[in-house]
Amino acid sequence: MKAKKFATQIDEEVLKDLKSYVKEADRSISSVVSEAVAEYLQRARIRPAFRSAMDEVLDDNEELLKRLAK
Repeated sequence: MKAKKFATQIDEEVLKDLKSYVKEADRSISSVVSEAVAEYLQRARIRPAFRSAMDEVLDDNEELLKRLAK
């Protein structure tokens, strides 16, 4: 996939940690930021589906869960 340039701002301490990490890991800032954003978006999209499924399971098993809690 072709990379596209964009500009943003980041907390100074986070940038310091990022620069330290990429040096240790022998990676580019671009690759780490791209990976981090992709992982964040995946988790952000899955979380609502997980919560919805979890709510359904809790609702379906409410009586059993109450008895187990005693």
